[in-house]
Amino acid sequence: MASKLALYIHTLRYLKPGQIYRRLWYRLARPRVESSPWPDLRVVTGHWVTAARRHKSLTDGDNFSFLNETGRLSEIGWDGPEREKLWRYNQHYFDDLNAAGAAARVGWHQALIKRWIIENQPGQGAGWEPYPTSLRIVNWVKYLLAGHSLDDEGLQSLAIQTRWLSRRIEWHILGNHLFANAKALVFAGLFFEGAEAQKWLGIGLGIITQELPEQVLPDGGNFERSPMYHAIFLEDLLDLINLATAYPGVVGCERVDEWRVIAIKMLDWLQAMCHPDGEITFFNDAAIGIAPSPAEINAYACQLGISTDQIDKSSSTLTVSRFSDTGYMRLETLNAVAFLDVAPIGPDYLPGHSHADTLSFELSLFGERVFVNGGTSQYGNGPVRLDERGTKAHNTLTINGKNSSEVWSGFRVARRAYPIDLEVEQVGQSVVVNCAHDGYKRLHGQPVHKRSWQFHPGKLVVHDRVVGEFETAIAFFHFHPDVKVTALDHCRYSLHLPDSGQEIQLFVLSGAASIEQSYFAPEFGIRLKSQCLAVRIEADNNMTVEISWSIDE
Repeated sequence: MASKLALYIHTLRYLKPGQIYRRLWYRLARPRVESSPWPDLRVVTGHWVTAARRHKSLTDGDNFSFLNETGRLSEIGWDGPEREKLWRYNQHYFDDLNAAGAAARVGWHQALIKRWIIENQPGQGAGWEPYPTSLRIVNWVKYLLAGHSLDDEGLQSLAIQTRWLSRRIEWHILGNHLFANAKALVFAGLFFEGAEAQKWLGIGLGIITQELPEQVLPDGGNFERSPMYHAIFLEDLLDLINLATAYPGVVGCERVDEWRVIAIKMLDWLQAMCHPDGEITFFNDAAIGIAPSPAEINAYACQLGISTDQIDKSSSTLTVSRFSDTGYMRLETLNAVAFLDVAPIGPDYLPGHSHADTLSFELSLFGERVFVNGGTSQYGNGPVRLDERGTKAHNTLTINGKNSSEVWSGFRVARRAYPIDLEVEQVGQSVVVNCAHDGYKRLHGQPVHKRSWQFHPGKLVVHDRVVGEFETAIAFFHFHPDVKVTALDHCRYSLHLPDSGQEIQLFVLSGAASIEQSYFAPEFGIRLKSQCLAVRIEADNNMTVEISWSIDE
């Protein structure tokens, strides 16, 4: 009991005061459902371009496929324990209205909208929680702007949903939820017109003006430090630019120009945090297939006249991209790209999507992922969720079997690690990055993890040192499941890359090494068996691993 109480105390002390009393208000307040006639529709005088596409999720008129799991609406309904909450949320988003090939499913969509209105009474069930309500409002308006229509019942429902949302804004959660609420109010406020619609628009734009400098840091990265949520947020911003273009002059040119500048920075950040295969890195909560792909987002931005310089992957010159505000680094040379996490786990008052991954890294060689963090296969409160958030699931070091940050429950963090003593030294075609974190100072002996990455042509050396007393310290190096690992002896390993056929050499220069089973979750609902190298620090308090590959000019 005392331990659980301590977790609560160390979790709550980071929250903003408003989050606590607003959570109480949110639980107690029950706004009235307002069913007066919907406002008039605003005339579209500009041009709406096709938004970013997600994968198809409605496989027939009755069958959903979300998070790599299917379910028939006629069998499981809209709520209930048959599916996890995130899956249920997806049912209510209506992403399929604007997904790839949506035009061929218009009949299914019309029927599904009617069914949703009948079977989801206002204010009741998961579908009326603010976040799914926000995404559904946006998807319905996108669907209408793409040239489709809603009958009177559909337009009336859209207005009722917006009125309900305007009274259920997630001020207690903040972050991406609050931004999604604001985006939906802007979408409805521009789609409709009149005094009521103008009020929605004003609330939404006010929140966006407040939250953009908070949630997008000066280096262009989203403040939650998750490449997946960064991509979602960037899509949101592009949608707002698209909408403002469809209704020119309403939002204001200066505001839209500011959005475009921010979008360019966010595109640069997203591009830098992608592997050569074009998909995102796995820091904090991250999985492929939740946000539109980076390529889809880039194409969408180009349609809106927003573009960014592409990273030159052909140059043999060392490139160091340092994102000082979010705390990530990209080191790249010919045939190799490394991503380093020297970041705080996220905003102190909103760590729900954080992992205990401080000082982890990922590495691609010859265009193939070699070292990967564990990824995210599910939300909820189960043991898999805890394992995937834990330090052991990442390419970093555990001390005394503990997590570097006290991740617990599904989305909570008590005491957390902060990076300290960052130093970056570049000499010619080599760079050395030194950093430490204080996450383990809560333990007896107050140990500090210090890590050095030495990135040279054809070689990466990772060196760990623990300062202070400790019982055990183990560094983990997780291989992508496609990498074939062969132990040559107790300290030498060969890594075969399947696509390029390249052989990578790994040497354990200090520490006691062993191969263990681990898991890799590239998408929600998928958890693949993989392998990891575990290197135990011995008497000298040091661990060194060298990864080397051929230099092909």
